[in-house]
Amino acid sequence: MQVRIYRPAKTAMQSGKANSQAWVLEYEPAARKQADALMGWLGSDDTTQQLRLKFATKEEAVAYATRKGLDFQVVEPAHKKPVPPKNYADNFRFDKLEFGRF
Repeated sequence: MQVRIYRPAKTAMQSGKANSQAWVLEYEPAARKQADALMGWLGSDDTTQQLRLKFATKEEAVAYATRKGLDFQVVEPAHKKPVPPKNYADNFRFDKLEFGRF
């Protein structure tokens, strides 16, 4: 089975990095989802799509995948450039240069 190992991005509702430090192992879908004839809900017989394993390090996740004989793909997280901190008080500095005012 094909699995994907990655580090999730932070959600839009959080400002910190609380739930984005762990590595996640997810199974790739083995079958397409089909619409139920009676209700119209989407579903499949593949229950591995519901499984999501969390690991503290990437090495632990890779070791688990190799121990279970799984085909894995590691997706490295994108590196963000650090943003310098901004202060609200800087908007009212006296030495700030403003263009367009004469």
